[in-house]
Amino acid sequence: MIVPAGDSLPRYVCESCGAIHYRNPKIVAGCLPVWGEKVLLCRRAIEPRYGLWTLPAGFMENDETTQEAALRETREEANACVSGIQIFALYNLPHINQVYIMFRGELEGGQASAGAETLEVALFEEARIPWSELAFPVIAETLELFFADRRYHCFQVHTGDISRNAESGYKIVRYRPV
Repeated sequence: MIVPAGDSLPRYVCESCGAIHYRNPKIVAGCLPVWGEKVLLCRRAIEPRYGLWTLPAGFMENDETTQEAALRETREEANACVSGIQIFALYNLPHINQVYIMFRGELEGGQASAGAETLEVALFEEARIPWSELAFPVIAETLELFFADRRYHCFQVHTGDISRNAESGYKIVRYRPV
């Protein structure tokens, strides 16, 4: 690794052609499908966090928008369609080099079923969310903010950082809603 001319960080540079190989954060796009008073969760059939509950989400592909990625992941993981999606939250996870962009929308017809990466899907009211069985802190944070916004009948765009500290676990820093 070297610091290329005009750059400030070490990069992998091909010795033959000089091409710089950037290692940038991955974008994860996801969806919070809502049906009446319930939200759709998926039980993971893959690692990491096999068997735990999550919202449909995954890595964005080339040649798609964040909205398209969120809708695709919802179709792939929950065989579900969501309409009227709007951005709900953006989280920086620097400890794993990821940025999460979460959308919320209406689950069409209340219909969903397990996709290839999912053991089962279920609709949950707030009181029945399996909080101790959620796969990732970003999912718990998204759900907490959603239910808080819903109580006030005012959905905002939330931003924050989720980092991991070896001593104290996860630290969540919320910024003022946009």
